[in-house]
Amino acid sequence: MDFLISSAYAQAAGGAAQQPGLLPNVLLFGGLMVAMYFFMLRPQMKRAKDQRTMVDALAKGDEVITSGGLAGRIDDLGDSFIGLEISSGVSVKVQKSAVSMVLPKGTLKSA
Repeated sequence: MDFLISSAYAQAAGGAAQQPGLLPNVLLFGGLMVAMYFFMLRPQMKRAKDQRTMVDALAKGDEVITSGGLAGRIDDLGDSFIGLEISSGVSVKVQKSAVSMVLPKGTLKSA
């Protein structure tokens, strides 16, 4: 039955086992860090920058949607809060950072 199962033989006593080098481990770790930067951190920083740019560019009369789902027109603009007119004569104050999207002009009239 030797042709089906190969026989196991003991190896001759040799020198000490060779330790793997440090360089492949460092390269693997560095490669993982670079991949994590490009796939996770960089896109998140880009979205945050786009959000800041959009909030800084808000102007009176812009039609926006907040992260809570309110849609309205900006009628008062402060440093950290905006007045959002959600219906004729009804205005609420929300934080600037709560604005999630700026709508094209005239969108609210068509809805």
